[in-house]
Amino acid sequence: MTVIAGRYRLLDVLAEGATGTVWRALDGASGHEVALKESRVPPRLPADEAPALHARRERGARALARVSHPSVVRVLDVVAEDGRPWVATELVRGLTLAETLEAGGPLPAREAARVGADVLAGLRAAREAGVPHRGVEPEDVLLGNDGRVVVTGFGDAPEEAAGPKESAGPKDGADPAAELRSLGRLLEAAADDRSGPLGAVIDALLGEGPEGPVTADRAERELRRVAGGGTRIPPGGTGAFGDGARKDRGGARADGDGSRAGGGAPGAAPGAADAPAPHRSAGEDDAAPAPGAPPGRKHKAPRRVPVLVAGVVGALLIAGALVYHAVRDDGPGAGPGAPGGVTSTVPSGSGATGADGVPATPRS
Repeated sequence: MTVIAGRYRLLDVLAEGATGTVWRALDGASGHEVALKESRVPPRLPADEAPALHARRERGARALARVSHPSVVRVLDVVAEDGRPWVATELVRGLTLAETLEAGGPLPAREAARVGADVLAGLRAAREAGVPHRGVEPEDVLLGNDGRVVVTGFGDAPEEAAGPKESAGPKDGADPAAELRSLGRLLEAAADDRSGPLGAVIDALLGEGPEGPVTADRAERELRRVAGGGTRIPPGGTGAFGDGARKDRGGARADGDGSRAGGGAPGAAPGAADAPAPHRSAGEDDAAPAPGAPPGRKHKAPRRVPVLVAGVVGALLIAGALVYHAVRDDGPGAGPGAPGGVTSTVPSGSGATGADGVPATPRS
């Protein structure tokens, strides 16, 4: 068993890339397993430049160790072996985003937005500490079994990459907009549906939205809104970014189910599926839905309201009956309250008879 710096025993390889190999290792001091990254020199780099490259990577790792954020991989130690830096980080149990996409295909829009928001939060925290990522890609994102989204791969300068990262597009660690564009490309690859609100955020990240480039703060807020299923239209606006529908670039674009990028049914009128849903007030729950809008569940009034109404009506009926009988019993000649205090035991009117047919004689 190979032991690095007299402390870390190499167990097996977790990942390999252009900048190095990541090992699963056992920390002899703590007894815990860690991820240990071995720095590798790109084949095309001149040998006399290797020491400067290793020194740059070591400085970047030590700077990253000062970052404390749940979406940034936690650096535990930086050691040297044979003139090369080895970086020990926390071991995140899970799969990379690249492995997840390869195994199960693109993510649902809301899950992709959640991943994007957490990635962006991690990128912002690292940048504030002076450690820009220089181009996040699916293999740099770990999806932990505990639900965490963790960004790795910090400190790789553009000229150092000699592998697949070169084909992913321009990288410029000094430019925050480039970092946002790399996140936009990542979400393009990760999401199964790039229409609607998520597509609008992706366009904004790529600098292709109707409002131009977006700030990192606003992009994170909108990604979290999409992840939470938010569809409310802001007052005075038509959507989070433009009309919330992604424009076609170079013709129709297919999403996960093969339909058009706009999300409308085949043959639908242009723009029909892209129209924003109207705002509805609390009193419009039973109104007819907007044309083209999917039928939604009607809001039902609470059942306690008709019960209260029925109770009030019943009370009024009982009160009315009591008043009616009280007025009837208190009428003229109806009893002790009659004028003169005369009590009558027979119906009023002439010709009244008793029970045996004999004309009744009033008793005084």
